[in-house]
Amino acid sequence: MALEYPEDLRYLDSHEYVRLDGEIATIGISAFALEELGDIVFLELPEVGDTVSKGETFGSIESVKAVEELYAPISGTVIDRNEDAIDAPEGLVDDPYGEGWMLKVRLDNPDDELEETLNAQEYQSQVEGDVEE
Repeated sequence: MALEYPEDLRYLDSHEYVRLDGEIATIGISAFALEELGDIVFLELPEVGDTVSKGETFGSIESVKAVEELYAPISGTVIDRNEDAIDAPEGLVDDPYGEGWMLKVRLDNPDDELEETLNAQEYQSQVEGDVEE
């Protein structure tokens, strides 16, 4: 199955993605990372009202193979978290860029938060190696 790398997202090399809508960022984890992890059994996320800091861990995702820390691509205050994903984390793999989002965060500083992120093509090249056109 070919993995998707939506063009409207920015990615971290630790496999988190961020979608900006004004000063609200939606954060999740890429389809590539979910495929690598295998069956997801547990998801730990911060509470609404908590703050996340760019580059710092904000939670963890556990599969039958491993436990991985989740890293914030931006800094801000959590305004929503995906309770469905917490209750049924195995569903993340079905729609990682839609229903499988993890957090919605109000950005502290929307202007320069995404400077160190990768675009879809850069991320795909990094995780898949140089793909022939």
